[in-house]
Amino acid sequence: MFTYKYERPAVAVDCVIFGLDTEDLKILLIQRDLEPFKEKWALPGGFTKIGESLEETARRELFEETGLKDIFLEQLYTFSEPDRDPREQVISVSFYGLVNLSEHNLRASTDARNAAWFEPNDIPELAFDHEMILNVADERLKGKIRYQPIGFELLPKKFPLRMLQQLYEKILDRKLDKRNIRKKIMGMAILKELDEIEKDVSHRAARLYEFDKKAYKEKVKKGFNFEI
Repeated sequence: MFTYKYERPAVAVDCVIFGLDTEDLKILLIQRDLEPFKEKWALPGGFTKIGESLEETARRELFEETGLKDIFLEQLYTFSEPDRDPREQVISVSFYGLVNLSEHNLRASTDARNAAWFEPNDIPELAFDHEMILNVADERLKGKIRYQPIGFELLPKKFPLRMLQQLYEKILDRKLDKRNIRKKIMGMAILKELDEIEKDVSHRAARLYEFDKKAYKEKVKKGFNFEI
């Protein structure tokens, strides 16, 4: 059996999960139940097993630590500072994910004592270099949401245009002109107008829409560029 003569660092994944709760954007954290940083809050994640791809590790750890599954997940960045983990040299490949909170329930288990959603401006001190990872994910989301329709992953399947605008305002941290944003989105012809309106709301019920993935994919084949 062939063996390498060189030492090899461990490989892990860390996941930054953004969730939309009605109109508020939140970040998913777990409370560690093991040393190092026992009882500290951290990003979900863990070590890669032999025979497992990085995305498989990310999805397994997310399910084991939080109960989340079947969500949008994309590779973000690799963090490799030799001293980022006090146990040994660990290379972390990070991922970011997007979910709508109303469609997923949290369930902490394995080495996570707790799992909870936090407001972006109320994040506790994080273990390891997870604050840095979170900042990189935040910048990636702000950039990518403007040229790819990943924002729809945060919305419920059926949504009013008001919620779509509020989502972009939350992520980009600035107000958008109502008429311009709606004109631009509707002009793309990637939304299905439904014969339904909001229910059980205190304000005037608005028309509901649905993201048309099929129409979007067909447009991309013809050179369509999504841009907000």
